[in-house]
Amino acid sequence: MHLNLFKKHFFIIFLGVIVFTQSCIKKVEDNPYSIVLWEMEDAQIAPFIDEIINSFKKYYKEKYGIELKFTRAHYQVEDLRQQFQAASLANVPPDLLISPSDTAGVYAIGGFIKNVDELFDMSIYNRPVVEAITLKKKIWGVPISNGNHLMLMYNKKFVKSPPKTTDELFNYCETEAKKNKFEYCLAFDGGEPFWLMPWLGAFGGWPLDDRKPTLNTEAMKNTLKFYHDLKFKYKYIPPECDYNCMDSLFKEEKVPFIINGDWSISTYYNHFKENFGISVIPKLSQTGLYPTPMISGKYFLISYKVSGKKLEIVKEFIKFYTNKENQIKQFKVLKRLPALIEASKDKEIQNDEIARNSMAQILKGKPMPMAYEMRAVWDTVRNYQGLVMTNKISIDEAVLKMQKEVERKIEEMDR
Repeated sequence: MHLNLFKKHFFIIFLGVIVFTQSCIKKVEDNPYSIVLWEMEDAQIAPFIDEIINSFKKYYKEKYGIELKFTRAHYQVEDLRQQFQAASLANVPPDLLISPSDTAGVYAIGGFIKNVDELFDMSIYNRPVVEAITLKKKIWGVPISNGNHLMLMYNKKFVKSPPKTTDELFNYCETEAKKNKFEYCLAFDGGEPFWLMPWLGAFGGWPLDDRKPTLNTEAMKNTLKFYHDLKFKYKYIPPECDYNCMDSLFKEEKVPFIINGDWSISTYYNHFKENFGISVIPKLSQTGLYPTPMISGKYFLISYKVSGKKLEIVKEFIKFYTNKENQIKQFKVLKRLPALIEASKDKEIQNDEIARNSMAQILKGKPMPMAYEMRAVWDTVRNYQGLVMTNKISIDEAVLKMQKEVERKIEEMDR
């Protein structure tokens, strides 16, 4: 069958499924007091989310005499994106998402979420975290936390003071790490481009320039070579190590250093106690520039379908979840920096060592582009990064194909 004809038939079948689904749903009244929330947090975050939800339900019942029902569902990051898009197309989306900012660009362009400019006073939240969820001069989510950024984390049992440069880090790997019989010195998710971006910044590059891909560059070549050398030349990082692998190696004290995000701080803090330390990712000695992790946060995104009484409840819930008391509680429990300006000025947070180091890393980072073009970047870079790190393609060929593939995908999305 001709490809265009196949697409046409598939689209008609898909529309038929949506129409059938919608006809079934219409028979059931949408209960404004029943809220469905989907999230992509790590498992240890779930108890905190549930605690705030239960507190809000209690508050709402005491204030209005009405029992609310919340249904929370967890998905992996990519699964959440795919499931939410499919559910939105089928007209059966959840009411709320907890999501990072990059996927929100896809949802906004698709018309799957509401812009929140007129629903909330966004001036009460830290400006950079609001800017990270802004697209086409509209704000598409309410910030829950400030950061969502990568940092250097280390085991104080083996590291007296964190390295300030990559030369210091590699010197430790050659001396102290070998003395302590570590097979590897540093762990991070070598297959995910999110971990690649800080080093791309340290080499003077960035994936987008005014929403145009900039991947076929010397900066990207140098970044991939740096990664390749870490694995094959110096053997400082474990081969074929994904997120679960790096997390286990660090917890089991098989590596002294890990590069991970602020979402993992509470887990490691509870695991290592006084032996857990965090620091700014070391300055790249080769260029004299600091790595630039992407900065955003976690956000509440509201489905386009939410309206009327349910929208009023959802708004009240989001304001409750992000009030000063709960923002400070979030830091105490999860060690995540508040998005609320008033909470971030609290003395307990400003005097905390972890908070200071986390904020120091934020100041070295760059806002994560909310542009939907980042979806093409993530999917494409992941593929060619993997091919380079398994010696299946040269770096020069990888960056050339990377650029062309991203341009092609963006062109398709623009049609």
